Order: sequence, then C-alpha cells, then structure tokens
Amino acid sequence: MSKVVYKVKGMACNHCVMHVKNALESLPGVSAEVTLEPAQAVLEFSGKVYGKEELQAVIASKAGDYTLMD
Repeated sequence: MSKVVYKVKGMACNHCVMHVKNALESLPGVSAEVTLEPAQAVLEFSGKVYGKEELQAVIASKAGDYTLMD
C-alpha cells in the first residue's frame, strides 16, 4: 500500500472536508483522511497510485474549488 500527503487549499469547514474526502474516495482503491487543522489529505492507495493531476481533476469535478498542494 502506498501513502501520500497533500496540503489542501480552499477548505473552510467540515462540509468542505467531506466534499474533498468523498471526491477522492470515489476513485477505486483510494482511502482518504482529510482534516481541516492542518488542512491536508492523507491518501492511501491499495491499487493504482494516482498522480496529483488525476486527483485534482476528480476534486474539481466532484467537490469544487479546492487545490492540492505539495
């Protein structure tokens, strides 16, 4: 299992956290722990390891205006 951590820009409340978490976990094999303090997403991949661009695309289409940052 592979693990990666990204900062998430644009989250202001727990509702935002759930939007980002649900969007990321819509990808097969992705488990996400998204927190507001600190504003980050800890991702574990049980299959394919998705790149930042792929993850950002699913957030933009399913969650809204949030940005993953290294």
